[in-house]
Amino acid sequence: MVTVDENQDLVVEATGLVKVFSDFWMRSKARAVDGIDFTIRRHEIFGLLGPNGSGKSTTIKLILGLLRKTRGKLTVFGRDPSDVSIKRRIGYLPEESYMYRFLNAEETLDYYGRVFGLRRSVRRRRTEELLEMVGLGGAGHRPVGEYSKGMTRRLGIAQALINDPEFLILDEPTSGLDPIGTRQMKDLLVDLRQRGKTILLSSHLLADVEDVCDRMVILYGGRIRAEGTGDELLHDTTQTTIRTGKLRPETLAELERVLVSREGFGIDGVELPRQRLEEFFLQIVERARAEQAATSGAAAGGPTAKFLMGEADAEGEDLIEGLVHAEAPPPAAASVRPATPEPPKEDVLGDLLNEKSAAPRPVVKSTEPSKSVDSSVIEGLLGDGEDQPRKGGHGA
Repeated sequence: MVTVDENQDLVVEATGLVKVFSDFWMRSKARAVDGIDFTIRRHEIFGLLGPNGSGKSTTIKLILGLLRKTRGKLTVFGRDPSDVSIKRRIGYLPEESYMYRFLNAEETLDYYGRVFGLRRSVRRRRTEELLEMVGLGGAGHRPVGEYSKGMTRRLGIAQALINDPEFLILDEPTSGLDPIGTRQMKDLLVDLRQRGKTILLSSHLLADVEDVCDRMVILYGGRIRAEGTGDELLHDTTQTTIRTGKLRPETLAELERVLVSREGFGIDGVELPRQRLEEFFLQIVERARAEQAATSGAAAGGPTAKFLMGEADAEGEDLIEGLVHAEAPPPAAASVRPATPEPPKEDVLGDLLNEKSAAPRPVVKSTEPSKSVDSSVIEGLLGDGEDQPRKGGHGA
């Protein structure tokens, strides 16, 4: 029986949840989710496991309100999933990252920030921090259409975090990521949980879920086949593992005799410790980076974005941003005076000509009657001959 306090601590609660897909004639075609019960508590990473077609993606879409349940009860933050007021509190990374290929990474994150109504200064700050965090700081101006699948997946993770969600839903988050990105994703999830986020992780990569999830359910055929913590599900109660330093052959023989005499069985096998391939791979990469080997792919991720760490956005910067970009109100109609047009500053030749035309003009007389100069010719050269009366003709 769940108490009132426990209810307040639940982010998602599902009881007898059923989803049946029907055809045009309302005949049942597939029972994708078949009467499942589970809860997701605050500040935990909850794993949703299962092979393809087990009902994982359908369950996620029901939680997001993208599908309507057939029967049962489902609440998110104590409300129906279709309630618009809870959408702002959720971040979602779908199984396939659908991005506008002609936008670059910065424009993409700015667009999603606009969808959530974030101010321009906040969008700019978060975009910079998120791109640095997912290792795309040096590729922010490249069109998304030029990205590899792994780089697109990194951008999708940043997109899911742009609104600083309380509840983060990740559907196959490590799909397409290299081992470096996979390790970074695991570290990020653990860090976000420590900072108060609630995370639903859906994956068929069991190692990823095992490393980070607090609790998990395993689906098959739309039903829950197993649930519990990692320790509850994975402890092998039939064997005992003892780790020691390297033992000499005579010591192993002595242990064998003791086991046979006291337990009735001997040592099943002796193995030297084996390093995990992931750890070995990361060591190789780190050595290559230390040698400053060039790469055109995504860089190693940076620190967790500051706004995801609970640090409030700088209100002072937002105030300055608003004052700088605020439009001045138009003056009152009574105080408006028609402005005297000023001559263009660049029209230097016109100013010189106007000054010459304002000065008294000497009468030009020729000493030779046959070569007298009409003053109208000079006036025409000065540009305002039409404003002055014409002088006499030749021989005046």
